[in-house]
Amino acid sequence: NSIMGVLPVASGKIKFDGEVISQRPPEIRAKKGIGYVPQGRGIFSRLTVEENLRIGLLVRRDGVREIPESIFVLFPALRNMLNRRGGDLSGGQQQQLAIARALVINPKLLILDEPTEGIQPNLVHEIGDIIIRLNQEQGLTILLVEQKLPFARRVGQKFSILDKGRNVASGSMGDLHDSLVSQYLTV
Repeated sequence: NSIMGVLPVASGKIKFDGEVISQRPPEIRAKKGIGYVPQGRGIFSRLTVEENLRIGLLVRRDGVREIPESIFVLFPALRNMLNRRGGDLSGGQQQQLAIARALVINPKLLILDEPTEGIQPNLVHEIGDIIIRLNQEQGLTILLVEQKLPFARRVGQKFSILDKGRNVASGSMGDLHDSLVSQYLTV
């Protein structure tokens, strides 16, 4: 939320693409290329799928005003739901819509906050596959905030563990050993 500008930064600063953006409003951060999928999805439930996607187009840097075909390649079910209201979709479909809306802006960075929350297992796996594709095939940088460790290990390359907002451990995913997990990630 702080990276996106939803919550103020208590201390320090946020730099993106060489520029300090700590005091910039969320819409400017989006225009700079930060796509954000908040925890709980944050779709507009009364708007149609198409309207939700078109909202993202408003902040594209290149002026494109049509929904890119790549969205429907990643999320083919959305093409058949363009006229359905976002609130009428299942949780998994809403999550796909939220990710698609963030991708419509053609981001340099995609922030996914708890993308597996409330999603059935088969869609969790599908979303994981999409995250991997976006990173490996399109070179998109993805910041994943996730509590489900198996999912994070599957899709992530690097990790950072935060404790009360401070980075207490980080490294490649292969360095995330059981000792760190039991120290910081178990209840």
